Amino acid sequence: MFTILNKNLLCFVRSSRLDIVSFSVLLLEKIQPMHLDTLLQFTATLPGTEDSFPFDAKTLVLKVGGKMYLLVDAENPTQMNLKCDPERAIELRERYDGIQPGYHMNKKHWNTVDLQGSVDEKLIFELVKHSYELVFASLPKKVRDEFAH
Repeated sequence: MFTILNKNLLCFVRSSRLDIVSFSVLLLEKIQPMHLDTLLQFTATLPGTEDSFPFDAKTLVLKVGGKMYLLVDAENPTQMNLKCDPERAIELRERYDGIQPGYHMNKKHWNTVDLQGSVDEKLIFELVKHSYELVFASLPKKVRDEFAH
C-alpha cells in the first residue's frame, strides 16, 4: 500500500496504468526533500538578500531591504514560510497538500511550504522567487535601485 503525498501525483496515478516498479521509480524521482544548503545557494543569487536570526537561535529569516520574505527552522528545515499573493496562495493550498496557510503568520499573505518532498523542487524555487519579488516590489524605488547597481 502506498501513501499519496501529493494531489497531482494521485491524479496522475489514477489516470495512468502504472506497475509497482514504475510507481516506485516515480515516487523516488518526485519525493525528494529540499536541503537547506540548496535553498540558501538559490537565495544567495537574489540581489540584496540578507539573513538573520531575529526571533531565536534557530529561526533563519531571509530579508530584502529589511523586509522578510522567507522563514525556516535552520536546525530542522522541514518546512518554510513564504510570502505569497493572496489569490495565488489560495490556489496553491487547494492544489498541493504540502502548501498550507502560513504557520504563525498572516494567513492571507503567507504560506507554509513543506520541504520534505511533497512539493516539487522546481515549484519551491519558483515560490521563493515569487516571495522575494513581492517584497522587493514593495520597497521604495530608491532602495530597489540600490540593489540594481
